[in-house]
Amino acid sequence: MHDIGDGHTHDHDPPAHDHDEGAAAPWKHDGVRVIPGDRLDPNTAQTPGMFRQAAVNAARVGAQKIWAGTVAIEPDAKTGVHHHGALESVIYIVSGRARMRWGERLEYVAEAGPGDFIFVPPYVPHQEINASTDEPLHCVLVRSDNEAVVVNLPDIEAAEQPETVYWVDPIHKQP
Repeated sequence: MHDIGDGHTHDHDPPAHDHDEGAAAPWKHDGVRVIPGDRLDPNTAQTPGMFRQAAVNAARVGAQKIWAGTVAIEPDAKTGVHHHGALESVIYIVSGRARMRWGERLEYVAEAGPGDFIFVPPYVPHQEINASTDEPLHCVLVRSDNEAVVVNLPDIEAAEQPETVYWVDPIHKQP
């Protein structure tokens, strides 16, 4: 049992660690990290039309399996076509309206708004577009590795009329 100072004992003791009495706890500097939003690192792979900043990666916090950061896209702007190699990516829309195009010729399109998540599988050519003409698009990005892999594809010609794709699975049917 462990008394955590609230007058109650708990069966969940923290793991024992060998360290000198008086020395810093093993997780003091290697445990939880808070990365202030105004101290993100712009020194990360970029794609024309967007501004990426790293928050969590190997260099900043020692992350081994994920990369996380932010992206901002100005009103009525679009990014260059790109993919992220073997990495899986998740985009969370904080504010604004995202229009995603993807495919060999960006022949597919879908939109997402605040609170929505977008999943981008490995090697899928895609382009982020700010669907708003007057509001910036702000997103949080998470990738499945600790480095920011970006492969820009400047030679892709976009299809003139992309096909709208709705998320359809056994639970969610097309609207």
